[in-house]
Amino acid sequence: MPLVIAAFLLWAGAWFLNVQLANGRGADTRAVRLAVPVIFGLTLVAMWELIVRGLALPMVILPAPSMIGARFATSIPTLWTDFVQTFVKGALSGFAIGGLAAFFVAILVDRSDFLRRGILPVGSFVAALPIVGTAPILVMWYGFDWQSKAAVVTIMVFFPMLVNITAGLQETTQMQRDQIKTWAASYWQGLWKLRLPAAMPFVFNGLKISSTLALIGAIVAEFFGSPIAGMGFRISTSVGQLALDMVWAEIVVAALAGSLFYGGIALVERWVTYWHPSQR
Repeated sequence: MPLVIAAFLLWAGAWFLNVQLANGRGADTRAVRLAVPVIFGLTLVAMWELIVRGLALPMVILPAPSMIGARFATSIPTLWTDFVQTFVKGALSGFAIGGLAAFFVAILVDRSDFLRRGILPVGSFVAALPIVGTAPILVMWYGFDWQSKAAVVTIMVFFPMLVNITAGLQETTQMQRDQIKTWAASYWQGLWKLRLPAAMPFVFNGLKISSTLALIGAIVAEFFGSPIAGMGFRISTSVGQLALDMVWAEIVVAALAGSLFYGGIALVERWVTYWHPSQR
């Protein structure tokens, strides 16, 4: 019980420190903007450790961060193999295929009102299908290796990207489109010089949404069949063995991979769409 009390005292002290940093004179500096979330995250981890130790919770309920860290350190080769299988092969390949396919279909939809009226409603229907229903079917079609996971990810990524790119291509005003026509620009010149740059905020919005969907889709698809590697496979088998520290180690890998992937896209977005009000 003293450890639990210490955990809440630590929380109160960290809260006070963060409030002082956030409201202080140097609150707008980069160091403070980084320090506040770091202190918050470290405080949560420390409270987790103290509460689990103080209440003597069994590992099958909630392992302590120190146990997860120890398992992480001793399982790096396995975690790396699972990361490559799930994220690099399954999630990234499906993300690339789905994004490129959505871009080309969005161009066709933009040029045809018939396709716009026909494809987008079908896309909304397919996007609403539960992954637990489509994943087993695609695993049967494409096999148990990463190709079936990439297929699941492609479907999950395709329609959010299609909707965002299609909406972005309509972002320019009629006056802007008429202006570029007066310069004798063709459809493709107007697309590359005017409409696609204006659509970039929508494109990156779709990319950021799809970055989280891709990893989730790849992990869930592995629950329905995979070789003896992958985050989803490892989580499923470790739960059956009550090795909850390994489950949490895989969760840490997935969280780090997803956060870095999202952050990388956000950095590229800031560089490409520096002119947009959201980046100021």
